[in-house]
Amino acid sequence: MVTTGRRVLEVTFVTDPELRDLRARAAKGNRDAADQLVELAGERGDLEELRRLADLGYRDATDQLVELAAERGDTAELRRLADSGSRDAVDVLVELEGELDDDAE
Repeated sequence: MVTTGRRVLEVTFVTDPELRDLRARAAKGNRDAADQLVELAGERGDLEELRRLADLGYRDATDQLVELAAERGDTAELRRLADSGSRDAVDVLVELEGELDDDAE
């Protein structure tokens, strides 16, 4: 178990061949494989993997990216996601900007 900030994660280890197999299955539209990849990438904080899955149309990957970017205060990633059509990213950006405005006062 790993603690990152406010989240406690149970880290799952998979071998490179297992990851390759999951990626190949997800690329062919296997939802279970994609779900596993999203979960694993989220546990590892693997933004590249999550971006790749989001680009394939897996909404859970986009949601995970928004969550990780929000936790990190990564406004550049949130803007990229918002520009790609993520309403959740827009909402988080508005919230973060509101917090910045409050801090400035």
